[in-house]
Amino acid sequence: MYFIEVEPNVRLCVQEFNPKGEHTIVLVHGWPLNRRMFEYQLNVLPARGWRCIVYDLRGFGDSDTPVSGYGYDRLADDLRIVVDALGLTQFVLTGFSVGGAIVTRYMARHAGYGVQKLALLAAASPSFVQRPSFPYGMTVEAVNSLIAQTYRDRPQMLEGFGRLFFASNVTPALRVWFNGLGLAASGIGTIRVLESLRDEDLHRDLASIHVPTGIFHGVRDQICPFELAVAQHNGIAGSVLYRFENSGHAVFYDELERFNDTFFAFLEG
Repeated sequence: MYFIEVEPNVRLCVQEFNPKGEHTIVLVHGWPLNRRMFEYQLNVLPARGWRCIVYDLRGFGDSDTPVSGYGYDRLADDLRIVVDALGLTQFVLTGFSVGGAIVTRYMARHAGYGVQKLALLAAASPSFVQRPSFPYGMTVEAVNSLIAQTYRDRPQMLEGFGRLFFASNVTPALRVWFNGLGLAASGIGTIRVLESLRDEDLHRDLASIHVPTGIFHGVRDQICPFELAVAQHNGIAGSVLYRFENSGHAVFYDELERFNDTFFAFLEG
């Protein structure tokens, strides 16, 4: 684990597993979590020969918390700095939820620099909220309510959000673990990234993706509805859509064994 400075006085916490692995994957976490959300993939990927790189977005986990820089452009630029600092080429880029939005913007803004394959997991793309031409996703009012709750009682907001996250019957202990990931974030990062989820639109970015792309999405997702995955599939030429009938937003966990098997087949195919 180490830190990479992405702008003066802003350092991101980066962690590597199996640094001498034959293939490289970079995983970008979702809101309001951190790099540790990928535990149940990182338990097995290194043993399959993968060099795994995860990092905390600014304002989350162990990274620094500046007062600004939470738009998709800046978050995509942070990712590019991590890629350059580590000298990465020919890697698989993976993003979950808002991480999926960030990697989508990276593909457009940085012309997919270094990316060999792209994986979108329950991605908040092309729009997290409903718009006049896109009637899917959360309402703006619902996101504003989450922001208001975060200003007043962030632990309670996280508790409610967690009830929407899983479709499976997870243990109470795992819910405590999940809520703890959210509590490790800063209030500033939690609010500012929510504002970006509300305000940003990625419809034009999808056409900039020209690498093999796997879209992994739960049919029972209550946070990023399955229609978002369909829009991604329609907007990214040659993409493959993997449906998980019994998964919610936690597509990486609800059907854990099936997800890992499908994910590995995509990575190694």
